[in-house]
Amino acid sequence: MILRPATRADLPAVLALLADEERVTDPATVTVTAAYERAFADIEADPRNEVLVLVAEEGGPVLGCLQATYIPGLGKGGAERALIEAVRIRADRRGGGLGRELMARAVERAGARGCALVQLTSHKERTDAHRFYASLGFIRSHEGFRLAL
Repeated sequence: MILRPATRADLPAVLALLADEERVTDPATVTVTAAYERAFADIEADPRNEVLVLVAEEGGPVLGCLQATYIPGLGKGGAERALIEAVRIRADRRGGGLGRELMARAVERAGARGCALVQLTSHKERTDAHRFYASLGFIRSHEGFRLAL
């Protein structure tokens, strides 16, 4: 398995993973809007953000993805923290260890960058995901809040 930064060519596959968690969506059917193009370009240009994809081999289909944001802070001795979001594994490939590999490599990447911790959020209804993250050693340490604008 290869974990690498997503390229513009991966954008339809990443959007397909984000669009439907319950079935495999054909990336060819995904509409890449100007808003997605801008967002991807902004992420790609920002050294503190990256979309990572997991593929079995170079040129192979995207099997999983996540977005990592590296946040500078004054806590933890001024060390960065990694925020991992939008973690997805293709529906037909779940249960085979790809999610574990994707997260392990993302955590390793954050550690190599010097991050003091990795944090993530998960929707309260995603109980299977919560068990998965707990099995990786993540602990429930905070309550999250959000405000839609």
